[in-house]
Amino acid sequence: MGRLLGGIALLALASFMVVGFLGADVDPFALRTLVALLIAAGLPAAGGSWLLARHFGAGRRIEGRREALRRDTLEAEILRMAGRNDGRLTAVEVAGELAIPAATAEELLNELMARDMADIEVTDSGLLVYTFHDVRHLSEKDDARGLLES
Repeated sequence: MGRLLGGIALLALASFMVVGFLGADVDPFALRTLVALLIAAGLPAAGGSWLLARHFGAGRRIEGRREALRRDTLEAEILRMAGRNDGRLTAVEVAGELAIPAATAEELLNELMARDMADIEVTDSGLLVYTFHDVRHLSEKDDARGLLES
């Protein structure tokens, strides 16, 4: 809110200064008049414009970052859940444990699948089960060898 009011005030000040210069009895093309106009009106106008741009642009950036952080947090929770459930989850389990709509849970699981972090399997009754290969094989990490070792 401070940026908004500050920006408006500086633009108003710059406008009044320009009006004052236009009404003054000075040579408008003299170097000292142009420098004075730049200092008295140009700097406040630039500062006010910058404050307004920061005010309106910052809100969109913050909201975008907040949404990205929310999605990252939900994905991390899904991976923790997969670790507790032997690497197998359904959208209903995710929705129930994370208290999010089932459609959001399914969307998050599909995004993980699109990034090759999960695969999808179907039960005989048609239930979609998301499997996390890496999570299912975490117990094997102690047996890992170097790529060039045989």
